[in-house]
Amino acid sequence: MSSANLTSPTPSTATPTWLQFERKVEEVKPSKTDINYLVMDYLITNGYPAAAKKFAAEANIRPRVDFESIQERVDIRTAIHSGDIKTAIEKINELNPQFHAPLLSAPFGGLEEKQTSSVLNENPSLHFSLLRLQLIELIRASASSPDRDIGPALEFATSELAPRAPTNPKFLDDLEKTLALLIFPSDNLDPSLAPLLSSDLRKEIATRVNEAILQSQGSRKEARLRNLVRLRAWAERKAREAKKDIPEKLDLGLVGENNLMSSDRNGSSNDTEMTNSGDIDPMIS
Repeated sequence: MSSANLTSPTPSTATPTWLQFERKVEEVKPSKTDINYLVMDYLITNGYPAAAKKFAAEANIRPRVDFESIQERVDIRTAIHSGDIKTAIEKINELNPQFHAPLLSAPFGGLEEKQTSSVLNENPSLHFSLLRLQLIELIRASASSPDRDIGPALEFATSELAPRAPTNPKFLDDLEKTLALLIFPSDNLDPSLAPLLSSDLRKEIATRVNEAILQSQGSRKEARLRNLVRLRAWAERKAREAKKDIPEKLDLGLVGENNLMSSDRNGSSNDTEMTNSGDIDPMIS
């Protein structure tokens, strides 16, 4: 963290508070190596394989990560953002495949083994959320089709969601709300149902999937940078509550944060961003 990014007054109008604060900032200035690893951690965790590889070469860092695994998360995220939940689930199941007996019997009365991923087996809530999102996409597709055929949506709800719903009261409530989309037209939805058709739901589920995959791989669920931003905000709030003598306004002060985002977009066209929304992570914008 550097004082160069802080909105500081000119030398002639600098206050004792600013001078003291900037001096303390310089005293705890992190090393370039620390900054490099912080940036690399952000690129890896948030899914910029091309940018991470380029930065590793420029900063002479040897990241202990398989860049192919980053791209796998990017592909899953892209599928969810585009509403292709079936493909996303298939890609998740390919990460660390396991076999289990489904909730429904096979056509001839026996149990049919299905391939799933430990990511979904160990996160039933996430698995249900993905299946529910797939149902929403089927309902969305039926509403835009000429014959408005709801058959595929009902069949999917019956085979995939209905058997799981009784295992958790929240599952049952979520399923009931989702099926209500079949009754009301999309342009006249109850306010409680409108968020189901918002792109924000896709982004929320995609973020949860990314975190679950990282956790299953023994990695942190989110970039250290996000933790530092929250810690910084907490520290400033506590300091102001305690009436500490600090400048009235403090910028985030991350060295080169705008350049990082610009370089990431301009120099890494093969990367698909895995942030919560937009082009810049809301935690550092």
